[in-house]
Amino acid sequence: MAFEVIQTDITILAVDALVNAANESLLGGGGVDGAIHRAAGPALLAACRAIPEVRPGVRCPTGEARITPGFALPARFVIHTVGPVWRGGEQGEADLLATCYANCLKLARDHRVESIAFPAISAGIYGYPAHAAASVAVETLRTAEWVPERVVFCTFGDAMTRTYMALL
Repeated sequence: MAFEVIQTDITILAVDALVNAANESLLGGGGVDGAIHRAAGPALLAACRAIPEVRPGVRCPTGEARITPGFALPARFVIHTVGPVWRGGEQGEADLLATCYANCLKLARDHRVESIAFPAISAGIYGYPAHAAASVAVETLRTAEWVPERVVFCTFGDAMTRTYMALL
């Protein structure tokens, strides 16, 4: 399986699904999450608000994934997932991060997604070390029983691009 690494703004990629590194509320935030919400327009926020809370303020617990339309994005879908906050690596972070990728793939398969773009989930404000986060992503996708025809690792910055290229 060949993967692509593209250093660009994830919101401009013409793929079936973009993965959003979201927070548990799904109501927008900073980084990739904020960029996706701004580019998709207010309909994305409305769709996210319509997702039932599983507990107060939480629509998507860490490790899980939810799907919405892409609205004003070139992508048909946004798959929202909540990665773990880095707490030193001994709190099950790698398993939770791998579960994020696996749950995104399940939703992609269920919705007949043929192309998908992933950001570096948890490697921003959640503090997951870049190489460790990218390693989990690549290994999880390499060993998955199903992946879309096209898988893009969308990076923001030269260092993360080099990290993914070295792993691939």
